[in-house]
Amino acid sequence: MRNFRDLEIWKSGILLVKKVYLLVNTFPSAEKYGLSSQMSRSAISIPSNIAEGCSRESQKDFSRFLQIALGSSFELETQLLISLEVGFISQSKYSEIIESLNQLQKSINSLKKYAEKQTLNR
Repeated sequence: MRNFRDLEIWKSGILLVKKVYLLVNTFPSAEKYGLSSQMSRSAISIPSNIAEGCSRESQKDFSRFLQIALGSSFELETQLLISLEVGFISQSKYSEIIESLNQLQKSINSLKKYAEKQTLNR
C-alpha cells in the first residue's frame, strides 16, 4: 500500500480541484447543476482515483485507477473547452488551468507507465 499523500500528482490534483472550484463559482447560477457540477466531479475524481489506486495491493490495480484518473482529466479538459466556447471563462483563465491540467496528465501517464512496467517485471 502506498501513501497517496506523498505523491506529487495527488498534491497537484488537489490544487487543480481548488482552481476548478474557484472557477465554477464564477459561472452563472443556472449552471449550478450543469457544467459546474460536471466539472467539479471530474476534477475531484482525479486525486480521488489516485488515492484509491494507492490502496490497492497490485501494480495492475494501481495502474487501472491511474487510467481512470487520466480519463477524468480528459473529461475536465473537454468541459473547460466548452466553458471557454460558451463564454463562461476567459482565454487567459482557460490557458492557465489547461497548462496545470496538461502537466498533471503527463505526470499521471508517466506514473501509469512505470506501474505497468513494474507489473511486467514481476
